[in-house]
Amino acid sequence: SLTIRERAVAAWPTAWQGQNLRDILVTLGHDVDRPWRELPKKTRDWILFTDEQPTVPVYAGYTAAEVRRALKRTEEPSYMGTFTGARRHVLHTFANTNSPLMKKRAAQYMLSNVCSLCSGKRLRRESLSVTFAGMDIAEMSQQPLKRLAGIFRPYAEAQAPGTAKMKEDHPEKAMVTQRIAEDLAARLVVLLELGLGYLSLDRSTPTLSPGELQRLRLATQVHSNLFGVVYVLDEPSAGLHPRDTEALLAALDRLKSSGNSLFVVEHELDVIRHADWIVDVGPAAGVHGGLVLYSGPPDGLARIDQSQTRRFLFNDGQFELRTPRSPRDWLQLADVSRNNLKQLDVAFPLGVFTSITGVSGSGKSSLVGQALVELVADQLGHQLSVDDEGEELERAPVVATGGRIAAGMEGIKRLVVVDQKPIGRTPRSNLATYTGLFDHVRKLFAATKQARSRHYDAGRFSFNVAKGRCDTCQGEGFVMVELLFLPSVYAPCPTCHGSRYNAKTLEIKYRDQSIADVLSMTVDAAYDFFDDEHHIRRALDIVRQVGLGYLRLGQPATELSGGEAQRIKLATELQRIQRGDSLYVLDEPTTGLHPADVERLVTQLDGLVAAGNTVIVVEHDMRVVAGGDWIIDIGPGAGEEGGRVVASGPPSQVARATESRTAPYLARFLNPPDSPTTGSMSSAELLVGTT
Repeated sequence: SLTIRERAVAAWPTAWQGQNLRDILVTLGHDVDRPWRELPKKTRDWILFTDEQPTVPVYAGYTAAEVRRALKRTEEPSYMGTFTGARRHVLHTFANTNSPLMKKRAAQYMLSNVCSLCSGKRLRRESLSVTFAGMDIAEMSQQPLKRLAGIFRPYAEAQAPGTAKMKEDHPEKAMVTQRIAEDLAARLVVLLELGLGYLSLDRSTPTLSPGELQRLRLATQVHSNLFGVVYVLDEPSAGLHPRDTEALLAALDRLKSSGNSLFVVEHELDVIRHADWIVDVGPAAGVHGGLVLYSGPPDGLARIDQSQTRRFLFNDGQFELRTPRSPRDWLQLADVSRNNLKQLDVAFPLGVFTSITGVSGSGKSSLVGQALVELVADQLGHQLSVDDEGEELERAPVVATGGRIAAGMEGIKRLVVVDQKPIGRTPRSNLATYTGLFDHVRKLFAATKQARSRHYDAGRFSFNVAKGRCDTCQGEGFVMVELLFLPSVYAPCPTCHGSRYNAKTLEIKYRDQSIADVLSMTVDAAYDFFDDEHHIRRALDIVRQVGLGYLRLGQPATELSGGEAQRIKLATELQRIQRGDSLYVLDEPTTGLHPADVERLVTQLDGLVAAGNTVIVVEHDMRVVAGGDWIIDIGPGAGEEGGRVVASGPPSQVARATESRTAPYLARFLNPPDSPTTGSMSSAELLVGTT
């Protein structure tokens, strides 16, 4: 029922460009004030799909009748405009724009369909006619790496069917086949050792986790047999199950034994203990850190009292097993199917802290981050945002979750997913704006005597509002400098020098500090500065409690890590008045955190449970898992070998499950009186009453 003037063609740009196209249609004689569905089909198809680009005179601001008269009198036009159909505009924008926002907008009007000629295999018929082991290259690329290793092994060992005859008839071909198969098999062995056997060769890069990407790069280096190389790895164990961490350490040892040096930034205690040399930096974070507390063999760190790492590395604070809380009810999911989950029945306890464990690729994120979240959100009527990481149309196809919620929704009133996605895509978003803290700060400045005398309101102190921000950089704090024959660079604004505000706004002081000075403060410093402002100090205190006291209030969202963004979201949520019956879902919240920060995080999550909520985390840190109330272990293996609930129960019981690959590491951490392999409880017994 919309007209073209009312933006019936939504794919066209907004603002001036859209108006320009509508004015061109008026010149071409089309009725832009007639409802779209009443226009002739031929006209609609031409506007949407034509590749013609007629250039015509445009009379800006004229009505249709005035345009006709102007054309008849050959009046001088405002300018000459070129028409672009909707389809052509979308395709051209998607292919040529440098703006992620524009590309995302164009992708809304595009579909990615399977090619009818190659059936999604990407290759011509001639290429697909070549087969190996009964499969063409596309079919082989769809196989899990573990299965591929089994396919190539007989050829590498010259034991595949038909090898003997090939040696007789074509010995040179048999030799080439064996050499290639040996190389492929050797590469696959490294990938399997790093726990990546569940991946397939055609897996799209945007669908891989950072940990998977890092292990793939590491496998390439292990196989290269280079020596004399310095490798720098940033938290290679992030997102790894303890079993996969052992395989990672073996791969790192191979690199070291080949004559290379490894510098590893790491928080995982098992990796730190495995090191030959430790450089411990601290003692705290931000302005309270930056000192090298120790550099030497691991044993020597035990003598450094200032070190936070020492306390955990040498078990100064021995873990105390507390009595798990009892579930108040159960959220029961039935017939769940997603990725490697096939018709799975599982029950999540409500009112407790639950950890979802399992080796990497076992199906934990499929169960919690996808199936559980989607099913609960659907019941509550929530709209989930689509992950916008990676190139549009290059992501894995959206897969619908199969299954249903059989019981327990009456115990959930609200769903909160605390993920590691950025809190903002531009520098205009920061810690202070996201948490709502900046609103209180701006009101304080607006309430000063000097601000009231000038009639400044709180909006004056926002760098997103024209009246207070710097006119040169538009509140960005930096400007783009275009260089001849070189990429553009960004430099601090020459007018405001990075403060984001104009001079008049910066004249307003609160306790001798301008609004820019406050944004430059760390959370810890601001907590002391606003010593008599209850609302501000409460918000700041929560941010400090999740271990982010070192961040600046105005630190741009683009400078925050995924773990920092996740904890900011959690701090924002903790500021709410807790009414209970909320379901909190976190995917590996301890990734990138020092054990001391993990302690603070778990304390906050326990507080949510104490307030009557349910917390479910996907987790590999055995300290967090052992300190929870309930464990659901998914596995036993990865990919096709996973996707089942192999154990469910309190930590002390799951530690005795024979089928669970998490149990040995959990048992080692808990140090229960019974051996995990003697008198152990079966997985079937652990699952009684939970499905």
